[in-house]
Amino acid sequence: MSEPIKTLPLVFEEPKGRGKPPRHLADLNAAERKQLVADLGLPGFRARQLSTHYFGRLVDDPGEMTDLPAGQRETLVAGLLPSLMTPLRTLEADAGTTRKTLWRLFDGALVESVLMRYPGRVTMCVSSQAGCGMACPFCATGQGGLQRNMSTAEIVEQVVAGARALARGTVPGGPGRVSNVVFMGMGEPMANYRAVIGAVRRLTDPTPDGLGMSARGITVSTVGLVPRINQLATEGIPVTLALSLHAPDDELRDDLVPINTRWKVHEAVEAAANYAHTTGRRVSIEYAMMRGINDQAWRADLLADVLHEYDAPADGRRAPWGWVHVNLIPLNPTPGSKWTASDPADEHEFVRRLEARGIPTTVRDTRGSDIDGACGQLAAVE
Repeated sequence: MSEPIKTLPLVFEEPKGRGKPPRHLADLNAAERKQLVADLGLPGFRARQLSTHYFGRLVDDPGEMTDLPAGQRETLVAGLLPSLMTPLRTLEADAGTTRKTLWRLFDGALVESVLMRYPGRVTMCVSSQAGCGMACPFCATGQGGLQRNMSTAEIVEQVVAGARALARGTVPGGPGRVSNVVFMGMGEPMANYRAVIGAVRRLTDPTPDGLGMSARGITVSTVGLVPRINQLATEGIPVTLALSLHAPDDELRDDLVPINTRWKVHEAVEAAANYAHTTGRRVSIEYAMMRGINDQAWRADLLADVLHEYDAPADGRRAPWGWVHVNLIPLNPTPGSKWTASDPADEHEFVRRLEARGIPTTVRDTRGSDIDGACGQLAAVE
């Protein structure tokens, strides 16, 4: 590149001075909910009834919780089901099967979630932070900086809201359920690790303790926080890990993904490969294709070289399947940005070269470009 890319300073800690979101049933496991109800002076079994309403029946109207005594209902709802977020705008595309919602949190922070309905599945893309401190220059969220971490319940509520819309048939295609969740909305999930893991557990806990989803339907993305990738491998929850790489060489990635100045390409890829060989779950390498920046054919060759270095881990745990899959993302540019999507011919050559090296590669089906589809774009407009 002819000149260095200017980036914002990295922020790894949440700004001080913000209040905490109200405590919610989804922040707690089953035992903690029972204790909280007991602390309110009510029978512990009421916690399971509330959990059934929230996770099982997807109820958000206390008037429908008729199995709760009228005299206790207000106390229970106020104590375990406080309002977490308010929808400000919902934009639709693809004949209503793509729905992007802008939410206002209790303290005025704005976050986004997206529901995408495909034949045979429904995917929710959720935010884990209000803003982001990773400062990637091509990302609308990254350029806005970090406001605060989201709570476990705020993350879960995005999925529950989508599940309600599907169950009530308000999304074209009839009643349905959320089958997949991707932590690819606003924020760096691994920088809010505790709340994200809490949310994953609520999503996968059997109903009525959670939504009862399969961990294999959940993808947690990261720009490469190596210690957290290693920690995720020990959790015993076989989610898919997505590493947002975007460049195979340190010189470019230092500019595109500033966290690379702390953990280099090979460190991030090695941690991802170890995750795959430890958990048996294939890792997705996310690569946003940017015209004239990272889409050169020689970079496809270099990416293949880097990934093949970790086909066989040093301790001999090599799996019989390929450990990695590359997901190329046509860049969804923000208004006025110099970052643009790659020429289709360059994209096709990139795919050809990776596949020629035996690396499974797909190009992501982009949705929502006509509804401020890039992460953080709708919040920035608001």
